[in-house]
Amino acid sequence: MAEQRETIDFARWVELVQAEILRREQEIFSARVLAEARDPQNLGAMLEADGYALAFGSCGDTMEIFVRVDGARIEKATFMTDGCGPTVACGSMVTQMAAGKTLEEAAALEAAEVIIALDGLPAEHIHCATLAVNALHQAISDCGPNQTEGTA
Repeated sequence: MAEQRETIDFARWVELVQAEILRREQEIFSARVLAEARDPQNLGAMLEADGYALAFGSCGDTMEIFVRVDGARIEKATFMTDGCGPTVACGSMVTQMAAGKTLEEAAALEAAEVIIALDGLPAEHIHCATLAVNALHQAISDCGPNQTEGTA
């Protein structure tokens, strides 16, 4: 009986801790950041990508971006990261924002636009958006000059 009570007490403690974590996340991050971090779009490696980059963030996170192009337009972009939730959210958002854009348009994408699309980021996570955008820019550069010719 005592063992069952300890199990119930532990389960209740876990529920309370999880509720507190969720409450604190909601105080710190926008609903959009949390949604993208919990259910990221375009997560995964891409076979036969036209452009690829592995970028390193100032915090130690890494971001890989893969792009597939059709002419001079990004058909699809995917990402992989070993970073925190905000880094995942930024990778998700960057790949969504890049899809359908010309390489030139996507190369002009700035971290501030990602932050706006995510309804903001705390100051200590701004570098996550910069990491994602830098990786995208590097992947676009990896596409080579032949990809930038053609339709805009």
